Amino acid sequence: MKVRYFLIAAAMMTGMTAMAQETYENAKIATEDLNGTARYVGMGGALDALGADISTMSSNPAGIGLFKHPVVSTSFGFVSQQDAEKSSFVDATNVSFDQLGFVYVNQTRSNSFFNVGFNYHKSRNFDFILSAANQLENASQNKLTYEKGVNGFIFGDNDKTLFSCNQLDAIYVSYLLNYSGEIAEDGSPVYYYYPATDFTFNRGHKGYIGEYDINFSGNIHDRIFLGMTVGIHDVHYKHYGEYTEQLEGNANGLSSVTVADERKITGAGVDIKAGVIVRPIETSPFRIGLSVSTPIWYDLKTTNFTQVGFKANAIPPAMESYKFRLNTPWKFGLSLGHTIGNMIAIGAGVDYADYSYLDSRVDDGGYYDYYWDEYYSSSSSDKNMNEHTERTLKGVATVKLGVEVKPIPELAFRLGYNTSTPMYDKEGQKDGTIQSNGSYYSSATDFTNWKATNRITAGVGYTAGKMSFDLAYQYSSTSGKFYPFQSYYEGPNSSENVLCNNSKVENKRHQLLMTLGYHF
Repeated sequence: MKVRYFLIAAAMMTGMTAMAQETYENAKIATEDLNGTARYVGMGGALDALGADISTMSSNPAGIGLFKHPVVSTSFGFVSQQDAEKSSFVDATNVSFDQLGFVYVNQTRSNSFFNVGFNYHKSRNFDFILSAANQLENASQNKLTYEKGVNGFIFGDNDKTLFSCNQLDAIYVSYLLNYSGEIAEDGSPVYYYYPATDFTFNRGHKGYIGEYDINFSGNIHDRIFLGMTVGIHDVHYKHYGEYTEQLEGNANGLSSVTVADERKITGAGVDIKAGVIVRPIETSPFRIGLSVSTPIWYDLKTTNFTQVGFKANAIPPAMESYKFRLNTPWKFGLSLGHTIGNMIAIGAGVDYADYSYLDSRVDDGGYYDYYWDEYYSSSSSDKNMNEHTERTLKGVATVKLGVEVKPIPELAFRLGYNTSTPMYDKEGQKDGTIQSNGSYYSSATDFTNWKATNRITAGVGYTAGKMSFDLAYQYSSTSGKFYPFQSYYEGPNSSENVLCNNSKVENKRHQLLMTLGYHF
């Protein structure tokens, strides 16, 4: 029986130890938010050439070289999602601890410095509720599995591989697709699927990526500023969601089917950032900044849980856990900054990273060197998944603009604008037929192609002696097209087609941030 062949394949996959991850899951880990000190956020992140802010440690390390006095600061606040559906997994409004750091200043000459700094900041806040609903016209998640099965992507007919399936396919084939009692010409049993009329989807995401930066920077005659930062990235991501299809009338009396999906990703990564800021004209405060960041080399572990249930019954869950590696793309930055007296500061910049080069890697294991008492591990690129990434993700340019006005030395008002171009190709799909462990162990079929992200920021700061108090507000907005599963196309007007309509979804977020600082 074909189902028996599939179950054997699933058992073989369970025994595999070399794993990689899937494109859409990787993209969540690779991106960053606009976050840091309230001054940095209030000016839209446009401080990379202006410098003298702890948050530039991760965007342009040379900015720390502009400090001439030691400083310590911490930042915290609230993040709230607008128009979010109620979720038992994550709240729409959450308290967030966002930054803690210091800079030690060492003056080497009359106008030259060597500075050392450390900073923690939350580079990614995963708290987000995603909800969608739509009709299904001759399409459903279980029909997709059925068509993949009868056309050989699961069962291995003709020249198609036996392993082009995923964890969710295994559950559907084993429990949801039903034997019709008929026998095909080749002697195999005939199965059928349950047609669906519409779907509802709700998922809560939570967690964060914490970045710990160690910086070394220098100021040469107040004209050239150099900096290097080593960053350690700590990943804590988790989501839980339920996808429900309302079924058409059927002989078994099943009214709906629900897929529960849970995933957890933890691990750490490291990168190196370098930057330079130059004042090309000695008599002018105008400056130009350049920065570059290596990939973040991640070593991660993912655990997923999938369960299918209908009526009051639930199928025994499928659970998997494995390690994988991920390398983000290189990032490059160009920035400009200028001050007018002691009253106005203007900043602008652009960062660029090509996420089509996101490198999903298979952990090949390693060996233990008893002579040196060390363990060495190796990995290799997941060629098939990376080819899918190249077709699905794009280069992203982030433009940052900001202005600060000080009517009096103690008081500052700030405005900023920050926008990022879309990462996802509008025709991209989460492909469950890729010959990759990232597909084999995918615990969900949904995906969202997000569009551009726009952020509007404002802030105010007040200095009282050596203490500083800063507030910032950020409104970010992005929309996208949500698909509960990929489309499957066999030909014009084919009854085997599974054409999935998209639903518009939005992520509108408000952030209120406070920074307390002390200047020695």
